Amino acid sequence: MHKNVILAGVGGQGILTLAAIIDYAAMLSGLQIKQAEVHGMSQRGGAVQSHLRISDKEIYSDLIPKGKADLILSLELMESLRYLPFLADDGIIITANETVKNIPNYPEEEQIIQQIKNSGFKHIFIDVRKTALEAGSAKVENVVMVGLASKFLGIEKKQFQNSLKELFADKGEDIIALNLKAFDLGEELAVQV
Repeated sequence: MHKNVILAGVGGQGILTLAAIIDYAAMLSGLQIKQAEVHGMSQRGGAVQSHLRISDKEIYSDLIPKGKADLILSLELMESLRYLPFLADDGIIITANETVKNIPNYPEEEQIIQQIKNSGFKHIFIDVRKTALEAGSAKVENVVMVGLASKFLGIEKKQFQNSLKELFADKGEDIIALNLKAFDLGEELAVQV
């Protein structure tokens, strides 16, 4: 088992939490992980990305070479474009259709969507905000994306559930329940697509 995943978004969207959830689920599964990240957290809205490498064998580098990512998971539409060169020929991009217009010349959403469609890669566009609100809060958009991505990662659902319970344990039972519901709704989306 070997998966290369790039997580992308902007500061404030919970990319690093998303990475931690996947990392911990992988560790609970007895898998090896390496993670590298670049984040503009000091500037809300700045680019944030994380490389995750998950394997049942030793991993020697934490960076994913161009053309080798199995999955790009993006919480922001334009940020997903930045990492297309990293996607393997048989890779897939899952992106929220949400935009964070943090630059004056932000392109039209339809242009971005068309570029992704024209890339030739498998792609899924998702209204993650709608699903997160269905779960109970827009703050769980990142967890909805974990649920959706779980079907592509080869890690058992119970490990993601355990990861969420552990990582949110100090936030209380209501927050754990909210995140578990968001994960389930994301997983249901994966079945639908």
